[in-house]
Amino acid sequence: MRRWVVSIALALAASQAAVAAGRLEIAGAWIRTAPPGAMMLAGYATLRNAGDAPLTVTGADSAAFSDVSLHESVEVDGVARMRALGSIEIAPGASIVLAPGGKHLMLMRSKSEIKVGESIKIHIATKPGDGVVVDFVVRDTAP
Repeated sequence: MRRWVVSIALALAASQAAVAAGRLEIAGAWIRTAPPGAMMLAGYATLRNAGDAPLTVTGADSAAFSDVSLHESVEVDGVARMRALGSIEIAPGASIVLAPGGKHLMLMRSKSEIKVGESIKIHIATKPGDGVVVDFVVRDTAP
């Protein structure tokens, strides 16, 4: 009987842990066009935690680029600089905007020429979870 009660308690605890989870939704994903041969591009979007627990964006990757990382533009002594972000935490129901002049995805060394209108898959990694794969559309301006 005791073993049965312990089993039920463990099952209930596991089911509640599964319910309390972050869920990443991404809207308005785009990559700004750049001149041919550009070594760096930037990706922008709105990241929303549609779950009921915090989640952390831990990074990104794409087969289209040699490296993808989270960055932020900051002003230091009147000079704009970029700095790498290790991760971004998003509270339940909150959104983080990746936008020009702020947080963004730094897309390094495109493996092929990127053209306006092209859709590029980028995997946004999260903890907990596996993250999501999103189509980023190459555009001259924000959607």
